[in-house]
Amino acid sequence: ETILSRIRSFEYSQKNAVLVPVTALGVGGVLVYWLRCRHKIKTIEMGDGWWGSGERPLKGQEDESIRPFKIETSDKEIEDLHRRLEQARFAPPLEGAAFHYGFNSNYLQKVVAYWRNQFNWRKQVEVLNKYPHFLTTIEGIDIHFIHVKPSYVPHGRAVQPLLMVHGWPGSFYEFYKIIPLLTEPAGHGLNEGDVVFEVICPSIPGYGFSEAPHQKGFDTIATARIFHKLMNRLGFKKYYLQGGDWGSRITTDMAQMLPQSVKGLHLNLIFVSRQGLKRMISVMLGAYVPWLVGLTREDAQRMYPFIQKNIYELLRESGYLHIQATKPDTAGCGLNDSPVGLAAYILEKFSTWTDKSFLHRDDGGLESKYSLDELLTNVMIYWVTSSIVSSMRYYKENISKDPGLTANARIGVHVPTGIAAFPQEIVHTPHAWAKEIFRNIITYSYMPRGGHFAAFEEPKLLAQDIMEFVRKVEKL
Repeated sequence: ETILSRIRSFEYSQKNAVLVPVTALGVGGVLVYWLRCRHKIKTIEMGDGWWGSGERPLKGQEDESIRPFKIETSDKEIEDLHRRLEQARFAPPLEGAAFHYGFNSNYLQKVVAYWRNQFNWRKQVEVLNKYPHFLTTIEGIDIHFIHVKPSYVPHGRAVQPLLMVHGWPGSFYEFYKIIPLLTEPAGHGLNEGDVVFEVICPSIPGYGFSEAPHQKGFDTIATARIFHKLMNRLGFKKYYLQGGDWGSRITTDMAQMLPQSVKGLHLNLIFVSRQGLKRMISVMLGAYVPWLVGLTREDAQRMYPFIQKNIYELLRESGYLHIQATKPDTAGCGLNDSPVGLAAYILEKFSTWTDKSFLHRDDGGLESKYSLDELLTNVMIYWVTSSIVSSMRYYKENISKDPGLTANARIGVHVPTGIAAFPQEIVHTPHAWAKEIFRNIITYSYMPRGGHFAAFEEPKLLAQDIMEFVRKVEKL
C-alpha cells in the first residue's frame, strides 16, 4: 500500500507539473488577447464600390491613368448664360426685409447686372487654370483634382502632402487663396521655419468637374475610400488631411478608415452627434459654471443663449438641408435651369454662414468679405457643369440614414487632430465635447474672426493654424 500510494502521489505530481504551466499559459494567452483587443483601434471597413453607369468591368480593366485637364469655355456657353440673365424675373422684396427672408431681390438685380455686363468668365477660366488640373477614373467615375507643388524647397525641408476637401455650396476654388500660403510660405510673410506642403484639392464626385455617381448610395464613406485611392495613385503612403463642411466629414471618415495612412487631421468644423445625460448636464450648467463641466469662458460666450444659438439659428439656417436630404431633385431642377435662381440659392449661404449679423444688411454683407468675381466664379463652376442637382443629392445619401447607426458614428478618431474653431461658424463644438470623438487632439484654436468658408475668407489665419498643427505633429 505504501508503494502504491507513492506511485499515485508521483503520478499526481507529474500531472500537476504539466497542467499548471498549461493552465497558466492558457490564462496568460487569454489575458494578452484581451489586452490587445482592448487597445486595438476600430476602423471603418474600406470595402469597394462602383459608381459608373452600367456594369462594372472586369478587375484590372479600369483606366488608372492620371490625365491633365484644362477648364474651357465657348461662345455658345456664354451666350446661353447671357440670354438667361437677360430674361430673369424678379419679385420685389418686402420693405426693410434685408436678408431675413432670404436673398434680397433688389441686391440680386445688382449682382445679375454685374454678372451680365462686367463679369468676365473667360478671364476667370484663366485664373482657374493657373494651377495644374487632372482627371483620373476611380470606381467608374472621373475624379477631378488640382495638385500644386512648391516651386522651391529649401535644403533639408520635408514637403508634406496635404489633401484639402471642400463642402457645399463651395468648390475646389475655395482653396485658391490658401494654396500659395501653404506651398510658398516664405514668399507670403509666413515663418521661414514653417513646413512646406504640396496640396491636392479634389472635387467631391457630383460637384464641379468630378463626374456624378450614376448609382444610389454614394456617401462620405464612399468618398473617403475614393480619396484614399486617389492619394495612393499619386504615390503617397502617408499624408495630412484638412476639411470643413462635407470636407470635415469626408476627411474624418478617411482617418477612421485608414489611420495608418493619415499623419494628421485638421478640421475647421466638427460634427459631434452624441447626446445623453452628461451632455444635458453640460448644457444646463455651462452658462453658469462652465469650468465645472469642462467648458471655457470662450465656449460659453459662443454657445449661449443656448436656445437662440443652437436651436433657433440652426433651424433658420438649415431649411435647405431638409429639402436636399429628402427631395433634392425637385428644387434642383429649377436651380439647374436658372442661373439667377442658382446664384440666389448659393450666395445666400455665403452671406449668413460668413457672419450671422449680415442677415440685417440689404446686400447681405457679401462684398465685405469677397469680391463679386470670386463669388460668381464659384457659382459658375456649378452652372457650367450642371452639378447643382448631384451636389444636393449628397445630402440625401448621407442624412437619410439613422446617424447613430452609421459606422463612422460608432468609431473614435485616434489620429493626431487639429481643430480651428471660427467664431462665426454655424455651430460651436467645445474642446470638452470634441474629445469624446477625437481622442488625440493636438491643437484646438479659438480663431479670432471668420466663419464657415474659412479658407476662402481667412486664408492666412487658417494656413497659420494648419502649419502650427503640423509642426507639433512632426515633433511627436
